[in-house]
Amino acid sequence: MKYKRTGRFYVYILECSDGTYYTGFTPHIRKRVLLHNKGRGAKYTRDRRPVRLLWHKAFRYFKTAFLEEKRIKRLTRKQTELLIKGAKRKRAV
Repeated sequence: MKYKRTGRFYVYILECSDGTYYTGFTPHIRKRVLLHNKGRGAKYTRDRRPVRLLWHKAFRYFKTAFLEEKRIKRLTRKQTELLIKGAKRKRAV
């Protein structure tokens, strides 16, 4: 039988201080953003602090979150911006 990791897994997009985006996934979104800002997150964000959380989405399964992160990382900058803007519009409604 296959083991499925379940719970809450978040895919997120950060804006770095240099204007670039970083995409990742984690089971603890707030802790992860704090780690990025302390310089203990991803190597990419270490020299680009502070970072700001722009977008996140919760998933029930690890694999689904992992695949969504990979999909987002393949997007162009314009497509990523449209994803972020679309999420902001939904929250405003």
